[in-house]
Amino acid sequence: MPAKRDYYEVLGVSKNAGAEEIKKAYRKKAIEFHPDKNPGNKEAEEKFKEAAEAYDVLSTPEKRQRYDQLGHAGMGASGGGSYGFSMDDIFSNFGDVFGSAFGGSGRFSHFGGFGGHAQAATSYGSDIRVRVKLSLKDIAHGVEKKLKIKKMVACNDCHGSGAKDKDSLATCSTCHGTGQVSHVVNTMLGRMQTATVCPKCHGEGKTITNPCPACSGNGVVQSEEEIAFKIPPGMYEGMQLNVNGKGNAARRGGKNGDLLVVVEEEKNEDLIRDGNNLVHNLFISIPEAAMGANVEVPTVDGKARITIKAGTQPGTILRLSGKGLPIVNRYGTGDLLVYVNVWVPKKLDREEKKALEKFLTAPNFKPDPDPSERNFMDRLRRMFQ
Repeated sequence: MPAKRDYYEVLGVSKNAGAEEIKKAYRKKAIEFHPDKNPGNKEAEEKFKEAAEAYDVLSTPEKRQRYDQLGHAGMGASGGGSYGFSMDDIFSNFGDVFGSAFGGSGRFSHFGGFGGHAQAATSYGSDIRVRVKLSLKDIAHGVEKKLKIKKMVACNDCHGSGAKDKDSLATCSTCHGTGQVSHVVNTMLGRMQTATVCPKCHGEGKTITNPCPACSGNGVVQSEEEIAFKIPPGMYEGMQLNVNGKGNAARRGGKNGDLLVVVEEEKNEDLIRDGNNLVHNLFISIPEAAMGANVEVPTVDGKARITIKAGTQPGTILRLSGKGLPIVNRYGTGDLLVYVNVWVPKKLDREEKKALEKFLTAPNFKPDPDPSERNFMDRLRRMFQ
């Protein structure tokens, strides 16, 4: 499966392009590869979807910021491969970008330009957004979650039709069942036939003569559903996972909305996340730093034993390779960085003071740092290399 191209490259804009420039670039690409202009051309259809996906990300500030930071890996569980937009999604979500060149806009519109055949519009249920807290262990290994969600579901009595029985549905007399009415308009590409949603049946192609009493003709009722989904390893705070079709059901049939799962990271008392690395502040005593010691440090899955060499200085960074967090949707794992702090007692009793006084003039206790130890900024840089 080919890797996705850079979204800025897809639209032919620079990384500092403004919203209006991005919109114009998408409109140009969408008109160029529109299926009505390229009937039966699979390559053009893929480029049409590719441009729509690029525009969706770059025209949304939050998505664009995440993409600029993390690339395709930051766009959720579908970081590579084919495009997540169907033709219906593109026409319904981005119709306003085309203006009058291809007809109406909005979720109930289809493009009927270039002599396209009118068809009943698809209705859409709304999305549901939830937040899920993840521990570092969840993030390290991925996790399956189950949530009980209150949502709109298809009515069991009418099976989502909104009608009391099959005889309570009639073909719309205005659009004759197509869900749309046709018009001829003048556009920059010439005279074209376009279709807009039928004002009588609101694009459904049918009218209800006797509504279902259980759902009052809406085709949906409120219920509760247990939804299971998998969260991949390496997710970040604020990243979003889409569970397709698990949102609210659409009125009188149509396409369900999605469940949008937003990740929250639980605070860990021992480990601090820095990208895919983890940082632990280790405190050792003066004798341990001077003579060396074997100590335990926390990891995502438990503890690891490490050796503190004799003469270890405060600010030393010990790296445990591969003990960090995985990179979402990619190979590779971060490291655990152990930052060594030497604990200096704040209070001493008489015996402790007497024991330490004999070292005040001892040669080995006089500070004698080498050049690398003198430069604090160099040590700080090495911490994150």
